[in-house]
Amino acid sequence: MNEELKKMLDSIKAKKQEVRDLCKAGKIKDAAKAKDELKELQAQFDLLYDLEQDKLDDMQQKAADGTAKKIVDQTKKIAGAFVNAIKAAVGKGDLSAEDKEILNSMNEGKDEDGGLTVPKDIRTAVKELRRSEDALENLVNVERVTTLSGSRVIERYADQTPFDNVDEAAEFPEVSTPQFEKIDYKVKKKGGILKVTQELLSDTAENIIGYLKKWIAKKAKATRNFMIIAKVREITKDAEVPVVGLDDLKKIFNILLDPAIALSACVVTNQDGYNWLDTLKDKDGKYIMQPDPTKPMSTLLFGKYPVKKVGNKTMPSVAVSGGYKVPIVCGDLKEAITIFDRETLTIDISSTAGKLWETDQTGIKVRERLDIQSVDEEAIIMAEHLIETSDGGAAVASIEPEEKKIYTQAEIEKLSREKIVALGTQLGYTMTATAADEKAAVVADFMQQQAAAQGE
Repeated sequence: MNEELKKMLDSIKAKKQEVRDLCKAGKIKDAAKAKDELKELQAQFDLLYDLEQDKLDDMQQKAADGTAKKIVDQTKKIAGAFVNAIKAAVGKGDLSAEDKEILNSMNEGKDEDGGLTVPKDIRTAVKELRRSEDALENLVNVERVTTLSGSRVIERYADQTPFDNVDEAAEFPEVSTPQFEKIDYKVKKKGGILKVTQELLSDTAENIIGYLKKWIAKKAKATRNFMIIAKVREITKDAEVPVVGLDDLKKIFNILLDPAIALSACVVTNQDGYNWLDTLKDKDGKYIMQPDPTKPMSTLLFGKYPVKKVGNKTMPSVAVSGGYKVPIVCGDLKEAITIFDRETLTIDISSTAGKLWETDQTGIKVRERLDIQSVDEEAIIMAEHLIETSDGGAAVASIEPEEKKIYTQAEIEKLSREKIVALGTQLGYTMTATAADEKAAVVADFMQQQAAAQGE
């Protein structure tokens, strides 16, 4: 049984207990409603379980006729050839004729960036790892594209333009011209340099691939989180809605958001915002944020809207005079934002670039291409709550990097070592230097990672 089915079973058990508890408390109507929800959960589980069984039967059939073994063997050969190519690039071995044939026959081969393309199976594993619980990518629309640039056309307010009444045998009237909007995209190069030791490159193919997958997934997730938050701030700039209490929050969902959007809305906030929401109580003294009965580890605002918490480093609060403003994004991010993903990963390897030779390390430059665009800017609202502090907001280390900005060395040198490392982390760079190192080393590391990310 896969993880999704296991989670659904946990939800079903929790819902059964909820029905029992409500019955004991004499809340029969609530218990009946919960029982209907239980039936719905059970029906979903049964359908997915049947699909899983079909998949298992198919795998067993392939195993019986030897197809599965051939697929596994081919996957291992491709992964082995990929690792051998990395080792060969730094003189740790030679590519065999079979390795060369496999690499040449791979559809991935090379792309517009050059370098060695990461095999599909490894890319798939990276994709699964980067979509962990704290990944904002799960909340937005993601579209795979095969070209570097293009466009999509969407119709505005299609659901708000009704048909006219038509009498029998009468001509059908012209429907009002729909409002179409063109969304252009142009995928941009993202990347960074992973510095690895010679000892790691001498390890097994399995360990090298495992290390690469975790590192790439971590950086890809940080990159997407940053891009999404930057786009959210761009969409909502100068239109932030101040909130003081419950009534302000209710107004956002009841009036400011379109009812169709409110039905699928969620809340995204940082640790500061989550803490504020988690302490709000209604007139009866009950907390307005409650656990989601179908997902025990998740919470709901007003019993309806899922709340997603991200770290303060990922989505910083903004220091202002007298305190700091915490961001609370309300709405449907899938309607608001689309990521156009080329779904390619390429790498270059060098042990002589920069200071790698001096430190006996190898640099693996990783690149991917994607773009992010707003689709429906009215689908989200940025709420802000002011938290007053005695130090006038100095306690908040608010760094809001600009995605497209190229920082000069002079600008970076003005920052403290801690802020340089924090800025690099927020931009998705792999900062090997730490705040404990000499400032010159931290500055040099940031500039090197920025150059790699720009494809220089």
